[in-house]
Amino acid sequence: MPINSSSLRPVYSLRPCPKNGGHLSEAEELSAKAQLLRSIPGIGPVSVVMLLAEMPELGRMTATEAAAMTGLAPMAHDSGAMCGKRVISGGRRSLRHLLFQAGLAAACHNPVLKAVAKRMKERGKPHKLVIVAIARRLVTIAILKAGVP
Repeated sequence: MPINSSSLRPVYSLRPCPKNGGHLSEAEELSAKAQLLRSIPGIGPVSVVMLLAEMPELGRMTATEAAAMTGLAPMAHDSGAMCGKRVISGGRRSLRHLLFQAGLAAACHNPVLKAVAKRMKERGKPHKLVIVAIARRLVTIAILKAGVP
């Protein structure tokens, strides 16, 4: 059977479900967080659902902790006098991949982050480094927005 757009149904829903009884306030809180996150240019509906599902701590942690949790914090490979490269690793892999894609979109469509990306490219930074920096800033913005009551 061929798949067309009319046969596809959304798998997720951000609306509060009246069936869950005592958890209605949690659903309303998630819906409010989703609306705040959706207002960030570069973060789409899939990104919002993944952020809420994979990071239930959103809004209750610092930006540095969130960057480490998503795997966007640079990890040093130093030993003694040797100073190695800083690479991103660890954290929640699915979030890192998602935020990289969101960073690509934000570098083009978010006016504030677009200017940051332009400045970094003018300084000669590699493209992937620029996108990871934008993704990390998106996490910081999401933490700030989700923490606001």
